[in-house]
Amino acid sequence: MGVQGLTTYVEGNRNFLQDVKFRDSRLVIDGCSLYFRLYFSHGLDQQRGGDYDAFTHLLTQFLCSLAACNIQPYVVLDGGIDPSNKKFSTLRQRLQSKIKEADSMSHGRNGCVLPILTRDVFIQVLMQRGIPLFQCPAEADWEIACLAHQWNCPVLTNDSDFFIFDLPGGYLPLQFFQWTNLNGKASYRYISARHYTTNNLCRWFGGMNRELLPLCAVLTGNDYGAPKEAETLLDLIDVSALGGGGGRRRGKSPASRIEGLLIWLSSFSSVAEALEEVSRLMCEEGGRGRRGQMGGLSSQLWAAMQEYHINAQSSLARWFSGGKTAPGGKTSGLAQLPECLSLAAAQGLLAPLAVDALVMQRVLLIPQVENSKLASSHCSSKAIRQAVYGVLLQTDTCNTTPGRDEGTRLAKGGQSKVQISGIRGGTGRAGRGARGRGQWHDVIAQQGVNVTLGMEQSAGTALVQPQGFSTRIFVEEYDRVDLNLKKNQVEAHLPRNHIQLHGLSETPVAVRLVVLLEVLGVKESALDPAPYHLQLAVAVTGFWLREAIPTPSQLLLQALVLGMVYGELSLHKQPGATQRQQAVPQLNWAAERNVWAALDRQRARPGERRGLDIGVAHSFSQWQACLWSALCLNQLLLMPLPQPNLSWLFSGTLVHGLLRYLKGGRAAESLLPGESLSGQLYSSLMEAVRNCSFKTNPSSSASGKKRRGRGRRGRGGRGAQGGGRGDEEINNRFALLMSEEEYDD
Repeated sequence: MGVQGLTTYVEGNRNFLQDVKFRDSRLVIDGCSLYFRLYFSHGLDQQRGGDYDAFTHLLTQFLCSLAACNIQPYVVLDGGIDPSNKKFSTLRQRLQSKIKEADSMSHGRNGCVLPILTRDVFIQVLMQRGIPLFQCPAEADWEIACLAHQWNCPVLTNDSDFFIFDLPGGYLPLQFFQWTNLNGKASYRYISARHYTTNNLCRWFGGMNRELLPLCAVLTGNDYGAPKEAETLLDLIDVSALGGGGGRRRGKSPASRIEGLLIWLSSFSSVAEALEEVSRLMCEEGGRGRRGQMGGLSSQLWAAMQEYHINAQSSLARWFSGGKTAPGGKTSGLAQLPECLSLAAAQGLLAPLAVDALVMQRVLLIPQVENSKLASSHCSSKAIRQAVYGVLLQTDTCNTTPGRDEGTRLAKGGQSKVQISGIRGGTGRAGRGARGRGQWHDVIAQQGVNVTLGMEQSAGTALVQPQGFSTRIFVEEYDRVDLNLKKNQVEAHLPRNHIQLHGLSETPVAVRLVVLLEVLGVKESALDPAPYHLQLAVAVTGFWLREAIPTPSQLLLQALVLGMVYGELSLHKQPGATQRQQAVPQLNWAAERNVWAALDRQRARPGERRGLDIGVAHSFSQWQACLWSALCLNQLLLMPLPQPNLSWLFSGTLVHGLLRYLKGGRAAESLLPGESLSGQLYSSLMEAVRNCSFKTNPSSSASGKKRRGRGRRGRGGRGAQGGGRGDEEINNRFALLMSEEEYDD
């Protein structure tokens, strides 16, 4: 939410804000406000697709500052679209505005567009650092307010609605939260901030009743919009407040209107008295009906004011105290999900895209900086989202048990058994996923099954080829067409190898992996040369090469893969890398640091005379769109592949700079010494991407050969094209750099 003009008004009057030395406290953080503020206030790249490594560094510094001051953060995030639809028109207006801003930035002009993976990076970093997190089903403001009220602690946000919520612990505006400049001695560090409470505001207006503040917000117009009669009422209030003189002044600013409204409200002792006056001004007969009920505009205003009514007890308090069940909130679509996915959504491990598709059958696609004369970058990943919709919106007529639907046929042309590769007592590929390598160890039991599953032994989990939905199902996608926001009806598609939504937690990881790779059009064996933690990114890159229009060039691919190599080297420069390096002492780490520095020097720097290559930006935006959709599908399938470490996977200024280097006629290998680990990694990733760039037979993944490698995935096994010890060695050496805890993260 947000109240028009209220931030400007309050921040313009120092009497409403008190300077504080903030430390030794709980702090409820509006997560969306925080990542927007961090990204936009520190000059991070927006034009070239985002620098997620720089954002991660900034977020880590922020969290370290809180820890130094003994501040315990609890982060609450917005989730999907509000099912009431009250805010939908505002969301569409904002999306249309971002489309225009993205186009402006593509031509070197001003704009403000958040890179598409910023939220995912934010959640990943919080989880890696053990910061308590909750993702709401929809709007988070009310849940944040209830939690802060119960805990008697402040809220950190820049949402003007928190000038209205009556919070005993108050509100700390992000703008004045000086976390980059800690003060005090080492044993008494604090953050300088400004603190707001409704008491300060109401005291300024002669001790105004705090319960009247929501009426000010509703009349002025928050994100839900004021009732259509509010303009007329405000005119009448202006006349009344001025003693009958002059009427409302033309061109009156929102801030001055707010002050006039607060002066008028301060003359009433209660909400009921103010609403009686509203009825009188609007000539509503009798003001109240025979039973004392308000009518007309007064009733609408009263209903809208309830958005600011706070419950004494917060369901999030139980969640953050170790509760295992996802809170429902005021409005929740999570009840429609199986328990494992409901829990995942609450943990931030299921994208709002999936919740919106299930609850609303409507999704909003995030604008990117791209060539607006071409189709939206999201068009390249449409098939992935159609599979997401298919899994979510399947009907009861699509079953996996033979006898319940005559139209259901088993994979492989009706055979009675389905070959499942990679499962052997939890030690092969499936074993890694089942042991929690994909972050699901708390909701997925280990699966010990035979390589061949009979349908009579695995009803509800085996792969089948459904005929389709009994009726065609569509999801409304809101996306860019030229420079306009348009609604597209996108049909949900069930993957050929189909699994039931409500049987996901009992479905073996290998079965879910087959579904994921089928949608991405990749054979499992094609991923063998790549380290395990990068295999989803490699599969997405192969998908991008096939689906992007225009087709990405070899140089674009090389720059993208070099960026991944740089990210891996960056990972091993982080604190704690020394212990990992000791596990592989034969490597020349000094040489690897030189490779990292050589790659980093190729970055596009701010202020360079060269402008943005809009064609390159469009292509990399397509890759990010494919990854964004694939991350959602992987989450929905309970992560049969681990999510890549997004902080180090892509850096826009780096890949744009690397492409410029390659276009100068220099080879990618010139940046990578032949015997270096980074050079070997580059070769392995390029091989895996080439393997994945060929379209597979849709059913081929389900009948893959029995896995030859029995060790940990990514350490053993031969390459897809005859690779022997070389591929095995590179995977083994890189896997040694990752501790067990990192895999679990």
